[in-house]
Amino acid sequence: MLTHFNQQQRAKMVDVSHKEATTRTAIAKSCVVMKPNTLHTIEQKKIAKGDVLAVAQVAGIMAAKKTSEFIPMCHPIFTTGVDLHFEKVAEDTLEIEATVKTVGVTGVEMEALTAVSVAALTIYDMCKAIDKEMTIGPTYLVKKTGGKSDYIHQERADSQ
Repeated sequence: MLTHFNQQQRAKMVDVSHKEATTRTAIAKSCVVMKPNTLHTIEQKKIAKGDVLAVAQVAGIMAAKKTSEFIPMCHPIFTTGVDLHFEKVAEDTLEIEATVKTVGVTGVEMEALTAVSVAALTIYDMCKAIDKEMTIGPTYLVKKTGGKSDYIHQERADSQ
């Protein structure tokens, strides 16, 4: 049953008022693949626009907090925590991981996915003058807990 449609088959925001408030967490990841020299320049904090990872960190946090403002059926939520981590996983690849938490009646998957997406876009924006060939992705939900069910991305479950 599709829950995002009313009796007239028009979009609606799902009513979550009957759900129990629980602690909910979501972790999402994305990557930015770039020229090795671009990543080295980021690490050295020599990008002309400033400290790329500091700006991307703040952008990701801001995006998580405002997710419902630009994803139409996403409920506004009270985030109790947002954190981003950046890790060089190859000479040309920067991985971004966001963890978002709340105590509420709906999950924070979209907030975590939005956080890593906006952080990646911020990195692109700040580095495009020296590397227009950067690529973003894959972007995916790694794990979510709380609510009716927990979820772990299958590739991650296999490796644990």
